[in-house]
Amino acid sequence: MSGILYIVPTPIGNLEDITLRALRVLKECDFIACEDTRQSLKLLTHFEITKTIITFYYYNQRYRMPQIAGKLLNGKNIALVSDGGTPAVSDPGYLLVKEALSKGIKVEVLPGASAVITALVGSGLPTDGFIFCGFLKRKTGKMKKELAACSSLRKTIVFYESPHRILKTVEICGEVFGENALMCIARELTKKFEEFIRGSIKEVIENIKNGQSPKGEFVVLVYPENPDNEEKETEEEND
Repeated sequence: MSGILYIVPTPIGNLEDITLRALRVLKECDFIACEDTRQSLKLLTHFEITKTIITFYYYNQRYRMPQIAGKLLNGKNIALVSDGGTPAVSDPGYLLVKEALSKGIKVEVLPGASAVITALVGSGLPTDGFIFCGFLKRKTGKMKKELAACSSLRKTIVFYESPHRILKTVEICGEVFGENALMCIARELTKKFEEFIRGSIKEVIENIKNGQSPKGEFVVLVYPENPDNEEKETEEEND
């Protein structure tokens, strides 16, 4: 009988956000597959968990998949974790889940921390539907096309961005959606210096320029329309 591949979310900042179920699975599994052993060991050491660790990251995942699948087929239970948040969401994991399912291996996904959902709920932007783009294309032209393709759906658009590119990316959003479109950028989520910057794209740009050099990974959220106007349109349609 094959083992189980557990997808285990880990805290994105505050270690108290780990779930009791996640701790139990990490303690009981046979192996833990992780992105960066240094990051995972901090978490495991904090909760006094000693376990054999296997590295699993973007550049070795195709090499590791047959090894991990082999262990699972031999009845071993393996927990997949990322450096923070839910594995396979802009992190390695999708290919391993696909491989396990193709071999009839049970995949059990635990709910838990997610920077995307945390930022979305705290943004003040519409949450009834959203589009997650991961990391956008780096080249300006391709980024504009990607954003423009999402704009017609009238949903909150969510993506990740690095600190050294955040200003340029926000300025590009202004070109695509107009500087009056609503935006929120969130950084250092669940950590001591957690910050949400909300307002029009123009206001967010000014905030970034007037603030200190940005640090930490950003979650960027933008709504291409004015939600207040849409609510009025809905009320008029219902009259």
